[in-house]
Amino acid sequence: MRDPSTEKSIVLRIFWVCLVLVVFLAASMFLGLGIGSTSRDLTGVWNLIFSGDSGDSTMAAIIWRIRFPRVLMAMMAGAVLSTGGLVFQALLRNPLAEPYILGISGGSAIGAIIGIILGLSRFPGVGITAFAGAMVTLVLVVIMSTGNASLKKDSMLLSGVVVNAFCSAVIMFLISLTQNNKIHSIMFWLMGDLSSSDLDQAAILALCIVPCFAVIFVLSHAMNLLLMGREMAHSMGVNVGTVTGVLLVTSSFMVSATVCHCGLMGFVGLVVPHIFRLALGPDHRVLVPACILGGGSYMVMCDLLARWIPRQGEIPVGVITAMIGAPLFIMLLKRGKN
Repeated sequence: MRDPSTEKSIVLRIFWVCLVLVVFLAASMFLGLGIGSTSRDLTGVWNLIFSGDSGDSTMAAIIWRIRFPRVLMAMMAGAVLSTGGLVFQALLRNPLAEPYILGISGGSAIGAIIGIILGLSRFPGVGITAFAGAMVTLVLVVIMSTGNASLKKDSMLLSGVVVNAFCSAVIMFLISLTQNNKIHSIMFWLMGDLSSSDLDQAAILALCIVPCFAVIFVLSHAMNLLLMGREMAHSMGVNVGTVTGVLLVTSSFMVSATVCHCGLMGFVGLVVPHIFRLALGPDHRVLVPACILGGGSYMVMCDLLARWIPRQGEIPVGVITAMIGAPLFIMLLKRGKN
């Protein structure tokens, strides 16, 4: 039986962690709304949010029609990729696992590109093909990494790296077959593009991912038990096969939905869970909401840098996440060999 006092302390800890991270998320979203390539008027944004009047109708249109949907999409993308990375790291018991490295994002991108080439609508057409690509990649990685029902963390990670490389080759092949007028938009989208975000896309993505977050949080205690090993988790009442399957499919679904709308953004699922695991410990009941809120803040700030660094235009947000995440991946890889 669970100790009621322990359960109460966990609830209080989750509350305080969420409260602090909600403040950080609100601050990052405020900065995301106030700073852009056209203007940097934080006072005007403050007045617009809390009094409904910025004194400039053009500025109000920029904030609500351009920046606000983009900030929402960045927040949700960061939350999804961070939580997905946390799930894969728990299932494989390996801090290097995340959707991008395992090839799940790459498979989603292949499916999305096929949908784009076929002229399907972004939702549900491209979304379905992206999810199909993610599932094919996941099945391929599992088949390559094991000869029985268990998942071997090292072999699955290596299989994911190989499949990810293969996905990159397939993506380049598909782009070579694409009409010239689509190549630039596809290439920019592949590097993580939030510039075309709108409220309809944000609403669709929210409907896809919020139930996934709920499922993952409900299974967060089972993820704690899985860290102790499959046999130990089974002895403590966890249906290992069912829980693993549900978590893999749920994570793959929300990652594919995010890739469909936002493109490829690598290493987010590596950076954010690693930081919070060091700061908050290994309890996934705390880490899941932390990654949702903290991952959202992280991606909003990365997107802000993508818009703020260039003097003209912007750079894809996936470039920023890769520049931050790739060195951390190398550092973790070297530490794991010691």
